[in-house]
Amino acid sequence: MTLSWLSIIRLGLVQTALGAIVVLTTSTFNRLMVVELSLPAILPGFLVALHYGIQITRPKWGFKSDTGGNRTRWIILGMIALALGGSLAALSVILLELYFAIGLGTAIIAYALIGLGVGASGTSVLALLATATAPRRRAAAATITWLMMIAGIAITAGTVGAFLNPYSPELLLRIVIIVCGGAVLMTILAVQGIERGITIEHHADPMPFFQGLREIWDEPKARNFTIFVFLSMVAYFMQELILEPYTGLVFDFTPGQSTSLSGAQNGGVFFGMLTVGIAATGLKIGALRHWVIAGCLGSAVSLGVIAMIGQITWTAMVVPSVIALGFFNGMFAVAAIGAMMALAGDGRKAREGTRMGLWGAAQAVAAGFGGLLGAGAVDILRHLNTNTAQAFGTVFVAEATLFVAAAILAARIMDHRPKLTAHMVPGE
Repeated sequence: MTLSWLSIIRLGLVQTALGAIVVLTTSTFNRLMVVELSLPAILPGFLVALHYGIQITRPKWGFKSDTGGNRTRWIILGMIALALGGSLAALSVILLELYFAIGLGTAIIAYALIGLGVGASGTSVLALLATATAPRRRAAAATITWLMMIAGIAITAGTVGAFLNPYSPELLLRIVIIVCGGAVLMTILAVQGIERGITIEHHADPMPFFQGLREIWDEPKARNFTIFVFLSMVAYFMQELILEPYTGLVFDFTPGQSTSLSGAQNGGVFFGMLTVGIAATGLKIGALRHWVIAGCLGSAVSLGVIAMIGQITWTAMVVPSVIALGFFNGMFAVAAIGAMMALAGDGRKAREGTRMGLWGAAQAVAAGFGGLLGAGAVDILRHLNTNTAQAFGTVFVAEATLFVAAAILAARIMDHRPKLTAHMVPGE
């Protein structure tokens, strides 16, 4: 037996829980460190890069699942580690203001736990989907679970933003503990019995991990797609750590307002993904390659607008332009995820988890590097006495340029064959 639609949705709830906790680290905590505590943006950039860097272990988790590992156990344990890390991260924000050294040490431990939890839980979910989902359902399963993660991010950011006004450290800690505890409970309930109810037809033969990884890297399709994932995700994540501080420093947004803006952005991502699914599946408009290119170019234009409005302090355009950025990001992301799920089973048999882990590691490293690059560039430009709006705007324009480069790369490497333009359409 393979995963039913209900089981796929239940696994999507795990992705919802993951997104709910992770968005706090990349939006709320980041903004509080930079704006309320007046710390350099490179500090949260380093911490988020740390949590992404630890996710380089994702191929190992995928390889374990390919050789018959207990995925349910790792999903639950990973979520517990993530929740503990999220709660400690909230505590570290409070400690940074009172005892900087203790706060920094707590933050390092917290973000390491976050990276470990996301790597173990997230990769185990994707490996279970890749190995136990019927081939005809893989693209749809990827779309459903990704949209549910985005929903978790958007709902949490919007809700936390509303409840965090007026801000106080005690209120922050209370809200974060509730979110993290709820995420663990939802995960435990969601995954119960799923793995026992399915059978995996093939497992990879036992072999050393690096030998298995090298075999996958030797596959041209897997290797080229890994390079594309890395480059495009650097562009995707460069704004992650600087957008909320930008709105706080240039447009005087409150912590609640900027957190809610993150929710609006991820709402845009959600609808961008839905648009691709409906247009490509229901209306048969465009191939995945075209949607990837359109998403990258639209993201570039949106970033140009975001950079421009800061120079003239056009506050009314902040929310629309950020929603547009999310919308085009969603276009790009869902097409790339559709390609990823289809390619996961293309090559050596019973290696879906290892491929998903490899691409997940490429995404994580790119996300950490991109976020650190964006935050570091802003700090350097501001240190050089560049106007704050100009400093942020320069980085946004650089990110837009990377998106254009990613579009060109997609046009060159994404396959034109019918298999990649028909069977990979999300929602089929």
